Amino acid sequence: MTYKETLQWMFAQLPMYQREGKAAFKKDLTNILALSKALDYPEKKFKSIHVGGTNGKGSTSHMLASILQEAGYKVGLYTSPHLKNFTERIRINGQEIPKHKVTTFITKHKQFLEQQGLSFFEMTVGLAFDYFASERVDVAVVEVGLGGRLDSTNIITPELSVVTNIGLDHTDMLGETLPEIAFEKAGIIKNNISVVVGERQPEVQKVFANKAQETFSELFYASDVIGQYKTDLLGNYQIKNAKTAALAAEKLHRFKIDNNHIKQGLLHVVRNTNLKGRWQIIQDSPKVICDTAHNKEGLEIVLNQLKKESYQKLHIVLGVVSDKKLDTILPLFPENAQYYFCSPAISRGLPEQELREKALDFNLVGKKYASVKKAFKSALHHANQQDVIYVGGSTFVVAEII
Repeated sequence: MTYKETLQWMFAQLPMYQREGKAAFKKDLTNILALSKALDYPEKKFKSIHVGGTNGKGSTSHMLASILQEAGYKVGLYTSPHLKNFTERIRINGQEIPKHKVTTFITKHKQFLEQQGLSFFEMTVGLAFDYFASERVDVAVVEVGLGGRLDSTNIITPELSVVTNIGLDHTDMLGETLPEIAFEKAGIIKNNISVVVGERQPEVQKVFANKAQETFSELFYASDVIGQYKTDLLGNYQIKNAKTAALAAEKLHRFKIDNNHIKQGLLHVVRNTNLKGRWQIIQDSPKVICDTAHNKEGLEIVLNQLKKESYQKLHIVLGVVSDKKLDTILPLFPENAQYYFCSPAISRGLPEQELREKALDFNLVGKKYASVKKAFKSALHHANQQDVIYVGGSTFVVAEII
């Protein structure tokens, strides 16, 4: 198979969460354990760090990888979803997995993958772990896909577990309350493995305390640390993520990491890891900002930062997926903006007409467009040099304009 054919085959397997949502979520580790055995347990052949949470786990993973790279380690990085190219999910020292490695892996194991009925996410996790093992990485930073306890990545025994924060996202799969969601996220905490939690949240502290006691794990809160670190990632919300990554790096006792590695790693995240889509300014005059924040907690921070921008007029290109609770996120958006409603080009995309109608309930006024690109093109056409255009609401909306 060619690389294109390989990806088409992977995407066509059992429903992929990116496309199908809840239908693709498997509360079972049977498949990934079977694949691990077939691959001769690759996850046991490298050290790892497991990063979960509701918001900021991707940025924090990239920050940790950058710090470890500055300390001279060969660092694998597994994240999801990708923005433009599938290979973004699997990197070593910032370099994406070669396409031929993807094709070779799928071709070699295709019969097993089909017989076992592995999902897109499960086979991708297996591919990542196999690649990291074969390339002999010193350590891999592994981002949780969804939840934690039953996520396919949760077959690793890491050097450290990290949970950034807990918010109400994916409630149809993880639970309706913060403690229920925290229970799922805390599932990555292993016996006698320290855990760093990014934020103290009164509603869920007991969940983490109980899990840490149950597993004999030391528990640390990054929000208890006084001071902050500078980072090249521009969003204000990155201050918390940087503090979490820095404390995590300090707790990696089997690695030689000093304060300068932490400082330089946080200052060079984009250069070291090629992270995109987090308060990314893609042009000036008019200024265009895109951000992948897509739930209440993430959007609150991003939209508060947007309020601090100077402009004559604000243009917002907005699209969401169908499982979003619009009553919780639409009130966060400013009324004094021109909206360009659209739908990301995936089956889970909420139709632009539905989004526009619901937005009117919150006095958010604008036109609907048949695609993200048409909405963005219209915003560029109507904006003058002193205006600001914000593009967001979904990772998949941002992906279409970067």
